[in-house]
Amino acid sequence: MNTKALPLALFFLIAAVTGMWSQPMSHLGAHRLDPSPTLEPFYHGVASGDPLSNAVIIWTRVTTDSMTIDVDWQMALDTGMVNIVQSGSVTTDASKDYTVKVDVMGLQPYTTYYYEFTAEGRHSVRGRTRTTPVGMVDSLRFAVMSCASFGHGYFNVYRQIADRNDIDALIHLGDYIYEYADLEFGFTRNMVPTNEIINLSDYRMRHSHYKLDADLRAMHQQYPMFSVWDDHETANNSWVGGAENHNPGDGEGDWLTRKSVAIQAYFEWMPLRMPDPMDDDRIYRKVKYGELAELYMIDTRLEGRDEQGGDIDDPNKKLLGDEQFDWLVESMDTSSSQWQVLCQQVIMAPIEAFGLPINTDSWDGYRAERSRLFDEVINRGIENMVVLSGDFHTGWANDLPLDNYDPDDGSNSAGVEFVTTSITSLNFPVPIGENLIQLLNQHVKYVDLDDKGYYILDINQQRTQADYYHIDGIDSPGQGQSYDESWLTDDGSMHLSQGNSMSTPPNSVFSIPAPPDPRPPELMTSVEEPVEDLVLLGAYPNPFYEDFAIQYFVREAGKMEVMLIDVSGKMVYSEDLGHLNEGIWRTRVIGNNLPAGSYFVVLKSENGIFQRMVVKI
Repeated sequence: MNTKALPLALFFLIAAVTGMWSQPMSHLGAHRLDPSPTLEPFYHGVASGDPLSNAVIIWTRVTTDSMTIDVDWQMALDTGMVNIVQSGSVTTDASKDYTVKVDVMGLQPYTTYYYEFTAEGRHSVRGRTRTTPVGMVDSLRFAVMSCASFGHGYFNVYRQIADRNDIDALIHLGDYIYEYADLEFGFTRNMVPTNEIINLSDYRMRHSHYKLDADLRAMHQQYPMFSVWDDHETANNSWVGGAENHNPGDGEGDWLTRKSVAIQAYFEWMPLRMPDPMDDDRIYRKVKYGELAELYMIDTRLEGRDEQGGDIDDPNKKLLGDEQFDWLVESMDTSSSQWQVLCQQVIMAPIEAFGLPINTDSWDGYRAERSRLFDEVINRGIENMVVLSGDFHTGWANDLPLDNYDPDDGSNSAGVEFVTTSITSLNFPVPIGENLIQLLNQHVKYVDLDDKGYYILDINQQRTQADYYHIDGIDSPGQGQSYDESWLTDDGSMHLSQGNSMSTPPNSVFSIPAPPDPRPPELMTSVEEPVEDLVLLGAYPNPFYEDFAIQYFVREAGKMEVMLIDVSGKMVYSEDLGHLNEGIWRTRVIGNNLPAGSYFVVLKSENGIFQRMVVKI
């Protein structure tokens, strides 16, 4: 059940009376959300994603007071950016929330590249990325993760992955952001904005908030990512026509509008390629890693899912939807790659307690479609199906049992499933313990109900193995990790066996130049000016109709004031914000009594000012 920290009606009443509100977006101080002056104007770092054998997406976001801005980019074969192979320039503006996304073409297969952006005479940090191979390769390695609730702790998982140097790419299975307000979903710290995100401005600011995290930025800087959304990128327990955490009668508006703006912000802020330019809602896609593996990024949330609940054996009840279902089975059937890797959100294997499923938000709530999928796999002779799942905040390794499954030798399994635990999100309260789960579900070979972490998926021509790693803690930064167990499936076996030890990468594949420092030294940028004690990160929406919010960072605590100045230089609004502590803040300005036109919103502290043009329409 969803509860709100403050009823929306009261929330908006307070805003109307005061004219604006200011809410802290973090109490964690400089370590986690400090927009370092060495990053200006690329405070949100850089990222890459969706690599192909000849192309890759590179991404950044520019913080600027210009209405439009030109951004140069270049890609090289060396960390010093001497051997340039591609370069260009793009323009961004408020319509894209000043994000920059470039699909760099003409690259070589299975090659490591470095890239950087330049704007306003300053350089971004240098990112590292890697294209996919062609033909057969010896080994592939991916870090697999999901469920990163900012309000529950530090992203130590991201830091541990960033500090590795032995993977080809990242696979994020969803819940990259969470939509909740503070004190919802068990938040125990004031580490997110007070409001639940509902409109485009909200979703953009939440993505901005997350990408100011130093550990998240560091991970993106090191590796390309394949990502797919789960429910919290829109709202909890979402489906095609709604969500558990969406109430149109509680000021949250139309679901299709909310879903649309959430998807827009996701494509703006994530380094992924739009699979179908004619279908804004589609995210499912595939990528070929040579003849060794094919990855399928699947949407079990917004593409074709019927509402949860009701008859879980209804033959007409869909999770993928007909179009995606047919695309998936046909793609696996015609693939020439050895391993078929399904990257999706919810647990596929049945998990029951005394004959009843414990989670009908998973494939257990859509059993007829799961049976049809397994039937297609068997009837078409699709071997080596490996399913990667997240969402449930616990770790699992499962066979995917058919009706005549034999737990002793693993025969009659449609494939295997590796489920990653959460990065920070609270573990779900499973009503029975680990031993009883395995006793009642003998296709479950590994279960961990307690830890946070990720796994490394290591694929070669003999087997596919998942190495499970646990983080020592999330309540403080810089926590270490420990290796737990490994589970694998041999080529053609379609069931799990326990591995003897963690996998190791072949030196020939990963003998690449050292990555750029994830905590970038100043020589990688061109910052020589005095450090500003205020950073205005964005104004949302811009243009605006009645009100807008500003997101800003206070580097040095002190008294703050916000003003609106019209184009003639006349101050038309001012408000004393009082004494604000260091951190990320959000202030909403109510401007419904202003005439249409251009204005400068000015933040003023005891030590300086920062301004941004906004337009009322």
